[in-house]
Amino acid sequence: MATLRLPILAMLLASVAAPALAETIESALAKAYLANPDLNAQRAAVRANDENVPRALSGYRPRITASGDVGPTDNSSRSGNTTTGDQYWPRGGSLTVEQTIYNFGRTGNAVSAAESGVLSARQQLRSSEQSILLDAATAYMDVLRDTAFLDLRRANIEVLSEQLRQTRDRFTVGEVTRTDVAQVEARLAAAQAESSAAQGTLKASVARYRQVIGSDPTSLAPARPLEKLLPRSVEDAVKASQADHPAIIAALHNVEAAEFQLKAVRADLYPTVGVSGSAQKRYDYQGSNRELDAFALVGRLSVPLYEGGETYARVRQQRETLSQRKLEADLARERVRAAVVASFSQFEAAKARIVSAQAQVEASTIALNGVREEARVGQRTTYDVLVQDQELLSARVNLVSAQRDRIVASYNVLSAMGRLSATRLALKVPAYDPAAHYSAVRNRFIGTSVD
Repeated sequence: MATLRLPILAMLLASVAAPALAETIESALAKAYLANPDLNAQRAAVRANDENVPRALSGYRPRITASGDVGPTDNSSRSGNTTTGDQYWPRGGSLTVEQTIYNFGRTGNAVSAAESGVLSARQQLRSSEQSILLDAATAYMDVLRDTAFLDLRRANIEVLSEQLRQTRDRFTVGEVTRTDVAQVEARLAAAQAESSAAQGTLKASVARYRQVIGSDPTSLAPARPLEKLLPRSVEDAVKASQADHPAIIAALHNVEAAEFQLKAVRADLYPTVGVSGSAQKRYDYQGSNRELDAFALVGRLSVPLYEGGETYARVRQQRETLSQRKLEADLARERVRAAVVASFSQFEAAKARIVSAQAQVEASTIALNGVREEARVGQRTTYDVLVQDQELLSARVNLVSAQRDRIVASYNVLSAMGRLSATRLALKVPAYDPAAHYSAVRNRFIGTSVD
């Protein structure tokens, strides 16, 4: 694992320019945007969904079928002692063309439903992009936080080791008792155990980082919260989310798709008007040296009278599906609203925690210095110094945690609003355009590749 050293308390907030070779949170998010397998899988799912439109459009186009056959035939007959026969090779081919003229909007509604499905899939891709970018930002900040935790634990071990040396020296000259030495030894052993646990937590965070971003973290630079991209109030955040969140827009497109699908199913109850044409050429037709040329053009009217109730059941089923999609749209609005309120509250709480944690660090530092001076003149015990040292360590851990939470919470608010994207973050990556594949395949009526 690469070494990840940053200042203990200021590491999560960028106060100076990052090193030229440092990994920034923006570059990490760019890597995730380009290479994350979950996101690329969702892009493939959108491309697959695009093909539903040309499939539906095929209902406007003719169906052409060609066939051919060949095989020997031996016709023999006997009358008394006389046998007659004919051996020949009947062969030939045919071409059939079928074209639907009118089907009461079945094809048109199927196309519209597929197009709504494409728009919904694009919004689901936006949701996946948001989720991956949020996971990447969280993984980045977790590595920074856990690195700081480990550095704090190791620094605490160094302090306790020096304190143990001094306490043993004082015990040698009779200034403290064996109990004082044992107290420091116990605290040092506990600090070493906490350092081992912190190292294990960091390894887990590094593994998560690699899973989401696609590479191991090296020289991670500090990060800043996205406050410039956030609204000033939770009311503004909720309003923006209701208009722009991909989950809501996808749900509305699903409602449109269900409406068109209902119309398409209802069209199965009505007649279909079509035309078919065929051409046939045969050799040795029903005997040697006989040929057949046949051509036909036939208009067809298909009227469904009764199909056992299956079509009526599909109509009722699709009507309930439409009701379900409408309820899901309402649910999506409420879920987004709740997520925005919760994430905005977490962001405000994280900012307040930073102020409190900074005050705690300052007060604990002053208190520790005072306790150490008092211990030197015999007014405080070794235990008092250990307790205050632990208080300062806890305060620094709280500050690092609050700084991490503030940055992650800012990304979470933007995600809850539906605005966490590579474009809004100005990531230096080419934006994926789902419309490009759709345009390439929409009217493609032949061929198995897009190129």
